[in-house]
Amino acid sequence: MIMERYEIRLSGSGGQGLILAGKILAEAAAIYEGRNAVQTQSYGPEARGGASKAEVVISDGEIDYPKAIELDLLLSLTQESCTKYFSDLKDGSILIVDSGLVKDLPEGDYRVYSAPITDIAVNKVGKAVVTNIVALGIVTRISGIVSEESMKKAILARVPKGTEELNMQAFDEGFKVGEELLG
Repeated sequence: MIMERYEIRLSGSGGQGLILAGKILAEAAAIYEGRNAVQTQSYGPEARGGASKAEVVISDGEIDYPKAIELDLLLSLTQESCTKYFSDLKDGSILIVDSGLVKDLPEGDYRVYSAPITDIAVNKVGKAVVTNIVALGIVTRISGIVSEESMKKAILARVPKGTEELNMQAFDEGFKVGEELLG
């Protein structure tokens, strides 16, 4: 079965590691699963704290436009990013939010998965810096867009040396939360 275009936006505020998360997701799809993938990002003045985003488009066919137009999945780690980007979700899509930071959920025809993503990174893994990797674990499990194995390989290829164990723990915690959210 050929997978049509699947559009993902990872959003939050500058400094949450979402650009890196987007690169990891795209590399998991392209390098480890042999799909076509493209990753774009917006981090101008946002790199210091405003709404930022990384977009990943994955397809088994050609990708003729690199930016996300109608999202299949939106991850929002802040209220500002959720408010700014939710209108790009297409009907029947997935919205994943950090329940500790996103309190006002917009109306729409999408499935919402809410988890305390930042809190998990800080209190279960021990470092806020891996919030992005916890989020990737949740995205991986809920979307099924790439395999757990491919994502782990992509994470290990990208994270700084000496942080591999921390990042694997963060991914595993997120993946487990994703499993729980799916019920």
